Amino acid sequence: MKIIYCLLSAALMLGTLSCGNMTASDKDKRLKVGIVFDIGGKNDRSFNAAAWEGVQKAEKDFDIELRDVEPGNPTSIEPAMRAFAERKFDLIIGVGFAQGPIMQKVATDYPDTKFAIIDGVIFEADGKTPKQNVASLVFREHEGSYLVGMIAAETSKTGTIGFVGGMDIPLIHRFATGYKEGAQSINPDIKVIQNYVGVTDHAWNNPGKGKELSLAQIQKGADVIFTAAGNSGLGAFDAVEQYGKDDKGMANKFVIGVDSNQNGVKPGFVLTSMVKRVDNAVYDVVKQMTEGKFDGGFHVFGLDKDGVAFALDKYNKPLISEATLKRVEIAKQKIVDGEIKVTDAMAN
Repeated sequence: MKIIYCLLSAALMLGTLSCGNMTASDKDKRLKVGIVFDIGGKNDRSFNAAAWEGVQKAEKDFDIELRDVEPGNPTSIEPAMRAFAERKFDLIIGVGFAQGPIMQKVATDYPDTKFAIIDGVIFEADGKTPKQNVASLVFREHEGSYLVGMIAAETSKTGTIGFVGGMDIPLIHRFATGYKEGAQSINPDIKVIQNYVGVTDHAWNNPGKGKELSLAQIQKGADVIFTAAGNSGLGAFDAVEQYGKDDKGMANKFVIGVDSNQNGVKPGFVLTSMVKRVDNAVYDVVKQMTEGKFDGGFHVFGLDKDGVAFALDKYNKPLISEATLKRVEIAKQKIVDGEIKVTDAMAN
């Protein structure tokens, strides 16, 4: 019997199922994957967008049923996650460290359900043993940030660069510290101006504030700004664009994107992007589920696994000299080999 339509309770906040011509027996066999974004939403062209790209690719490659929730506010995250668990989804993915305490509770209440969290680490009750029904996907952001810091310092004409973070938290300090150390490896006297959008989850979704902070940094001399602020970071893109290009067609101010490759957001104004391969990490955990090989515990992605990198494509290749690229590639290998130790702000 063909299913003509399916209904899903609005109280579960999981949207409407599109069932097509699949039979009920076929549908029951499919792996059910649910993803809960942070309040920036899946179209932030940054962190959430990368996760969305990963699960969409998995949906194309594997026979899964994919549902997603964009909570809109922090209080909606736990009900959404529990709704997936109640409906017996096989894998539930949480996007962002802020979902850690929530997933800690939900994963404990549903021990037979598999979970994955991006940028979070979930432990058992002892606080030491990794929870085995949760894959904790974490990245060495400081390593990739070091490389874009080098590029920023090589490019800057003023000797002053900026950093705009989202929440003022250790995770974002990891970006800022790596960026500063990379810049100082090129110019020990470089000035790095740092500002944060806020101290609550709303800091990820306030592009107006991101632009305000960026403009203030530019007024203090910054000509390259690295943003690690989710949707708020898009304000930095608007800020540098406001300063236009010179008579040779080169931008007067640059922004460095984050998480996803944002080079094409404002072509010519984006020096590079510090890419976190959240898409690959999410894709891999779904793939493991389809193969019956779910692996709980820690999964760390750094330069050695191409988990972080700087983006180079048609949009920004003319902006970075070959000499700079060569120096950055040498530094990358030294980080992988352990010759350069980039400070992990979360470890201190």
